[in-house]
Amino acid sequence: MSFDLQELIQSRNGENVALQRENINPQFARVLRLIGFDKIYVRGVGQYLYDEDGSEYLDMLAGYAVHNVGRNHPVVIQALKDLMDSQPATLVQMDAPLLSGLLAERLKELTPEALDTVYFTNSGTEGVETAIKFARKSTRRPRVLFCDHSFHGLSNGSLSLNTDESYRDGFDPLIPGCDKVQLNDREALASELAKEDVAAFVLEPVQGKGVFIAEDDYLRQARELCSRHGTALAFDEVQTGFGRTGRMFSLEHSGVEPDILIISKALSAGLVPVGAVLTKRSIYDGVFDSLDHCVVHSSTFGQGAYAMAAGIATLHVLEEEGLVENSRRMGELLLEGLRELAGRFELVKDVRGRGLMIAIELGEPASLKLKMGWKLASKLQKGLVAQAMVMSLLADHRILTQVAGHGLEVIKLIPSLVIDESDVKRFLTAFEDVLERSHRFPGPIWEFTTRLAKHALKR
Repeated sequence: MSFDLQELIQSRNGENVALQRENINPQFARVLRLIGFDKIYVRGVGQYLYDEDGSEYLDMLAGYAVHNVGRNHPVVIQALKDLMDSQPATLVQMDAPLLSGLLAERLKELTPEALDTVYFTNSGTEGVETAIKFARKSTRRPRVLFCDHSFHGLSNGSLSLNTDESYRDGFDPLIPGCDKVQLNDREALASELAKEDVAAFVLEPVQGKGVFIAEDDYLRQARELCSRHGTALAFDEVQTGFGRTGRMFSLEHSGVEPDILIISKALSAGLVPVGAVLTKRSIYDGVFDSLDHCVVHSSTFGQGAYAMAAGIATLHVLEEEGLVENSRRMGELLLEGLRELAGRFELVKDVRGRGLMIAIELGEPASLKLKMGWKLASKLQKGLVAQAMVMSLLADHRILTQVAGHGLEVIKLIPSLVIDESDVKRFLTAFEDVLERSHRFPGPIWEFTTRLAKHALKR
């Protein structure tokens, strides 16, 4: 009997949430229903999603910054089709694949010269695990420093570099020797590094959870301190890489060159799991230090042909279509429009970001009625007002966004880098409408928060 994938999809389409509930993650299925995110998307093109009725949605989430070149980019799709038709000898294992060598060569051309060796992974969290191992082995030191509010993944080692108890609860004890410092606190960092037992300082140049930006001078001082005390400086650019902040990599804003660079997400246009860790040769040689140790750290799918081909094609698209520059220009337009709205609406406390990685932070209003609603929502659970606005953007305007982190009153925008001025205008018009309705108490936004709060109390 022949297999027809499209027929299978058509015959079961619409069962998405039910299948999730019954076979994968019941609690996640409940959350989707609760916040109105249980849409049935059937197609994605560029910066847009389409549901089963053909309605168009502006995607300002981009798969958590995976679809930088847009969903289903035809160039990357064609590269994968061509490779598939060639019947490649992929995952031979005792082999030196051509495509991984070509992608590594290309990545080195785009990053600081000192990062002269590439190790391929399947994800960002695997890249962080690799960075921890490489730094500890090459320095023979036990400790790893990270910043408060950081997010580096959810596997055991990367979770150890995370202070958010909503993720850590029930998984302790995690790996020892992982200690936090406050982002942009130079004295705290200097004090810890002076102990000279730190293998690596791992940080995001722009933190994904909340979009908190590391100051350029802080990064420069971190570079100097790490060099002085023999600590590897590791930049986690899993989310900020490949044009997200208006530069190919966020490190270019400060001019700081790390010893380790962790990348993933947008490298394969969201089509094949892939990641990479670029290091200085001295660090790499400290890990793979003998013939016996030539595979002391490895990954079965790390140099798969399809991931490598997608990566090569994605880098071509980023440069050929000028998407890094577009990220900078569209980001400036969004920030300008959002700051104008912040000046008119008291619920907006701050607007910050780089390129197309933007945070809209909400804060307690001054007017009496709004203050009552805010305090009630905050008392029940932090983050409810931002979540209510996110729900309204989707339900009323067909725009997909996210809250920037657990317990944060921050709406985060990380759209595909292919968005244009009409998309920026569409979002700003929609968000202005949501803000206007948010400033009426009682009103629909506050009804959303009440609904969310009731479910929070039931847990």
